[in-house]
Amino acid sequence: MEEKELEFFKGLLNDQMEELLNQAGCSVADMSEEIGSYGDPLDRASLEIDRSFTLRIRDRESRLIKKIKKALERIEDGTFWICERCGEEISIKRLKARPVATLCIECKTKEETIEKVIGI
Repeated sequence: MEEKELEFFKGLLNDQMEELLNQAGCSVADMSEEIGSYGDPLDRASLEIDRSFTLRIRDRESRLIKKIKKALERIEDGTFWICERCGEEISIKRLKARPVATLCIECKTKEETIEKVIGI
């Protein structure tokens, strides 16, 4: 992979991480609202459901941030475009669609097929 392409992906990943970190900061501020300030039980329940949903989203974003950090490490060590399973190149098209991908499309397809069969 050419240096120009690596710089593109590095910028893309850094932009994604910055956006995720900014969203996380906003969520913490939004969640600081006191539950006790709602007298109506339905309002409190609605707030709890919203908080639970927000926490699930933040958990997913936290996992994505870890994947982004690992992808940036792979760029630095020269393995970003190499499939972790078969050692073949991951296509640029796949990396553009999912920059944190660690498997080529063939290996990912096999993995998903196995997951379907065993019911994961």
